[in-house]
Formats: sequence, structure tokens, C-alpha cells
Amino acid sequence: MARLAGQARRLELPSGEGRSLVWHVWGEQQARDPVPLVLLHGGSGSWTHWVRNIDALAAAGRSVWAVDLPGFGDSAAPAQAGGAEAMTEPLARALQQLFGASACDLVGFSFGGLVAAQLLATHGALARQLVLVGAPAMGVVPARQFTLRGWRHLPAAQQPAAHRHNLAELMLADAGLIDADDGLALRLHVANVQRDRLPRRRQAGADALARTLADVRCPVGAIYGRHDALYRQWIAALRDAFARAAPDFRGLALIEDAGHWVQFERPQAFHQALLAALQRGAAP
Repeated sequence: MARLAGQARRLELPSGEGRSLVWHVWGEQQARDPVPLVLLHGGSGSWTHWVRNIDALAAAGRSVWAVDLPGFGDSAAPAQAGGAEAMTEPLARALQQLFGASACDLVGFSFGGLVAAQLLATHGALARQLVLVGAPAMGVVPARQFTLRGWRHLPAAQQPAAHRHNLAELMLADAGLIDADDGLALRLHVANVQRDRLPRRRQAGADALARTLADVRCPVGAIYGRHDALYRQWIAALRDAFARAAPDFRGLALIEDAGHWVQFERPQAFHQALLAALQRGAAP
């Protein structure tokens, strides 16, 4: 992670009322695909949700732009309280400042997928296409499928157990990955949740993404881990739900042996699925 951070260009853009939005950028725009690739992380996260994907995407010839959403990572909290909708205007201003009238390819993970859909429902010209990764709120799950443990109230010695539980319960199908690679998943998770300045943000309704996608006119693709804890046995209902919700749905990829944080758990399979989705979305 330190290597990737050191290789990135760090941009700090004003987002209103003295606040700032922090971006990390890798790679250069190339003739084979000059469209910027913008990555939105999940809730209680940061750009590090993509730490196992950036090298491969830059090597594929894409310029990669990963933002810390308002209230997460190094970015200031949004001026207005709320959920995904509070992110829309700061992101729209930033993308217009960065790329002018040029569209990007937008990829949103989990809560970031809901943010991306909200953004494009009202600012459709900002993106050529949208790829949703492990996104919630498609209206196919009758009740919440996981239980997380609070940790902020606990003594410091007891907090690691709560973080481990939450990673295994929600993020990773293979709990063995929590300690793999010198505990990378756990270290990233702890650093991210400790910097979450919106722990009481308004949660999306059960079908909020499905309703929002009706107003997204660009091509939409989706990638999920087969064992995503948001959906569990209802994962099979997603394809039809997307086909009903998105006017220009281009397909769903389910990645085997992966949970919610699919791009971290199965980075090579995710890379192949994402490049295929981007190729489909860019086709006329």
C-alpha cells in the first residue's frame, strides 16, 4: 500500500465551504482508451478498497482516479448531512473540474455504487458507463443478511476482535484472508473505519439503487462475489433485478469463491471481469 500511495499523484480539490476532496491518480491517459477510469470506494472505506486492483488497471493502459468520498479517508465531511445523496454535488463539481466536458468510466463499490448511481441519475453526462461492484439496495433481499459488532465504545484491547468479526461477517468469504499478506485486509479495514466521519449516515432503502437506476441512461454493468453477504441465497435474483431496473443493462458477472469485497478477495478474476464489463459498456 505504501508503494502505491507513493506512486500516486495526490490531488486535493475544493468541495465547498473550505472543505476538500482528495484524489489519488495512477497511470496516464493513452490513445487506446483515453477515458479516465474513476473508482468510488465503499462505506467506511477509502481509495484503499482498490489496493489490489490499481496496478493491473494502470498496466492495462487506463488512467486510474480513486477518490476518498466526502467524510471518508482523507476527504472532509460533506457540507450537508445525509447518505449517498450528500456526495452527489461535491463529486459532480470535482469531475467537471478534472475532466471538463469529457466523460469518465465510473466504477462504484458497495455504498460507492449507490453514490455513483445517484450521481449519474442527475448528472448523466459525467460518465460514459457505470460498473457496479457489490452494490446494495437492489430490492431482492427480504431482510438484512449480516450482523456487525460495534467497536467505538470498546477498550482498545477488545477492538481488534470486533474488526475481525466484521471483516468475516460482511467483507470476506474466506476469513483466512484477514491475516494473509501481513494482515493487509485487517490493517486497511481498521485504518478506514477509524477515519469514517459519517458513522450515523442515513442508510439506503432496500430498493434505493433499483429505483435510482431507472434514471441512469448510460450502459450499466455489475460484478459481485458469488457469496456476497449482502445477498447470500438471493444473489441469483440480481441479474433479473438489474435487467428490470437499468434501461441499458449490459450484464452481471458473478465471481466464484468471493464475498462482498470481491476486488480484494479475487483480484485477478475481478480484473478480467471489470475489463470485460468496460469493453461491453464502451460498445455502441
